[in-house]
Amino acid sequence: MISGATLVAGVVGNPIAHSMSPALHNSWLAAAGIDGVYVPFRVTPERFGDFVVALRGASVTGLNVTLPFKGQALELADRASDRASMAGAANVLVFQADGTIFADNTDGLGLLAAFAEQAPGFDPTAGPVAILGAGGGARGAAAAFTAAGCPQVRIVNRTQAKAQAITDVLGGEAFGLHRAAVAFEGVIAVVNATSAGLAGEGDLDVPLEATPSGAVVMDMVYKPLVTPFLARARALERRTVDGLAMLIGQAVPSFEAFYGRPPPREADVRALALKILERS
Repeated sequence: MISGATLVAGVVGNPIAHSMSPALHNSWLAAAGIDGVYVPFRVTPERFGDFVVALRGASVTGLNVTLPFKGQALELADRASDRASMAGAANVLVFQADGTIFADNTDGLGLLAAFAEQAPGFDPTAGPVAILGAGGGARGAAAAFTAAGCPQVRIVNRTQAKAQAITDVLGGEAFGLHRAAVAFEGVIAVVNATSAGLAGEGDLDVPLEATPSGAVVMDMVYKPLVTPFLARARALERRTVDGLAMLIGQAVPSFEAFYGRPPPREADVRALALKILERS
């Protein structure tokens, strides 16, 4: 039952119908017995700013922010965490009682949690990491690895100048896609932060065989769960990390920010997400 005391949070993006965040958060709410609800909001790009400002001091406790609004979300906030500032984007907005907006970025936490879960023993300080892409996901991953003590982050992108724009801010080295094999030398991990591999988007043609045998390969895409990129990594007997683990990992601190407590461990949201993926 939704009442005047119900805690309301949600996710905003465009498109948003595909988001699994409402299923995850509402499952946690039910398991925890919290009087709360988590809903999706589809907003057009030209109205996003008005939408967020209108929620200042309102009854909505917070929002997760997805594409294409993460950069704009950071700009609209009154205060931001160091994580959000480093990433240059926010995927969490918390609406304070005094009408101010606090921005955070839990994507990096989700990425590192996914590695810890699916690649036990992975140590981000043990060597360089290569990240494919130069968008918000790539910058967020670079910020997370840098903050975790990674000695060098290598950004690999079709347009090297865009990769350079990230390394100019966060450090590391930029590579054009044609030099991916060089960028993969000696890495402990490779992360695909592009949309390649997303259903209908095709594969990312990079020489994964150039990675060391002990490297971990991750794809931020979770639909399909095993992308062509991950399938090739598994064929090379590399350990892999899927995008669903990152999605769940970033949702955990988001839930706590919105509802004041961590999600209950007994709720198996990964199993729920896998059922949703099977039906879609």
